Amino acid sequence: MYSNLSQWRRIRKRVLVIGESKRSVAKKEGMSRATLRKILAHESPPGYGGRRDRKPKPKHMPAPLARRRLRTDAVKWRWMEWVYDLERKAFEEGTLSASLSHASGSSRKRILVVMASEQGFSAHAIEKHLGLSRTTVRNYLLKFKAGGLESLLAIKPKPRMADNQSFGKALFQLLHEPPSLSGFNRTTWRIEDLRKTLTGRGLPVCDEVIREALWKSGFRWRSAKVVLTSNDPAYREKLAYVRKVLFNLGDDERFFSIDEYGPFAIKAKPGRVLVGPGESPSVPQWQKSKGWLITTAALELSRNQVTHFYSRAKNTLEMIKMAETLLDKYRGARTLYLSWDAASWHMSKKLLAFVEAHNAEGDGSPRIELVPLPASAQFLNVIESVFSGMARAIIHNSNYPSVKAATEAIDRYFEERNQHFAENPERAGNKIWGKERTAATFDLSNNCKDPNYR
Repeated sequence: MYSNLSQWRRIRKRVLVIGESKRSVAKKEGMSRATLRKILAHESPPGYGGRRDRKPKPKHMPAPLARRRLRTDAVKWRWMEWVYDLERKAFEEGTLSASLSHASGSSRKRILVVMASEQGFSAHAIEKHLGLSRTTVRNYLLKFKAGGLESLLAIKPKPRMADNQSFGKALFQLLHEPPSLSGFNRTTWRIEDLRKTLTGRGLPVCDEVIREALWKSGFRWRSAKVVLTSNDPAYREKLAYVRKVLFNLGDDERFFSIDEYGPFAIKAKPGRVLVGPGESPSVPQWQKSKGWLITTAALELSRNQVTHFYSRAKNTLEMIKMAETLLDKYRGARTLYLSWDAASWHMSKKLLAFVEAHNAEGDGSPRIELVPLPASAQFLNVIESVFSGMARAIIHNSNYPSVKAATEAIDRYFEERNQHFAENPERAGNKIWGKERTAATFDLSNNCKDPNYR
């Protein structure tokens, strides 16, 4: 009845290779366990093929060939007996054999490779009986030798497009552009618009990949204020000029990112604070202000040094004061590039007249060049990342007794920051002094202005 070779091999594979129990196989195949044991004991049905299909055996087989066949047959029977013993034994916990009883598929073959090698089977015998290549067998053994069972069974995860750095950089650069620059008559981006634009730029991705990348980066559609978008029609041209200046910046030239922080009132501020069990920190809604401050600051990008002072207003006179302060501090430089956002007092006629008059003097002081950012592009103003770090460190959760105490804390913060970067000009990774959430570098994918820390 059981003389079909395909059926015979299928039954043997289910028990000896896949690892199904003999009781389960016998029940599903509708045979007794005694018959199943006979099938497991022989590689093929008795008398399979008939005499007329068999090649006549040579009367005188060469001795080397005869010895080789004997060795092959001996290894085959030894393998069969070893596998049969594995099925009959009860194994101790923590051993390879115990792991084999719970494994299936590829994991079972990996464990069998190691166990067979420990039993003295050659790599040729292992690859032949398990249906693996010589390279695969060698790799499994090397993995087990290097890291044990955990390394052997570890499966290398496939790289995900959502985690690709080049894709992420291109995605967030695109988010900062208005959709109209890519041909969409809309004011905000949609997933399908992002997909079409990225595909056109040589990054074919599906909607799910974009959603996953946005989610992993912490962006949500309800948080559109964090992902600021410029509406400047000359957005790309202005960015191209800023990048050109930074790329060609000489040793005797300085590039400054300038802005104001404030005005902010000196009073008890909310923020994250470590509290004990049962404590619930709170800040009164109505408080009497102890004064207010505006901090005007300039960040020199090549050496990461901050120059600051305190203002009573945001106007052109304060910008001229900052320009004069930088001219005095960096008198040995050849050119000072001043970059700021498109606020009206940053590009007033009076300020432009001051710059033209200074450059016309030719008294040996540095020349001033203005490098304005696109309109509504505060997220590219690098000084904003420094302000966010300062707010997180010394403004949030503060309750300074006076304006003087607040200014002393700010002065000390910038003094310590400047000293740190003077001693460590090369920053490690993307961590900026442990306080700033965004790297203080000019990058189209940066979001320097973080409303959570303003």
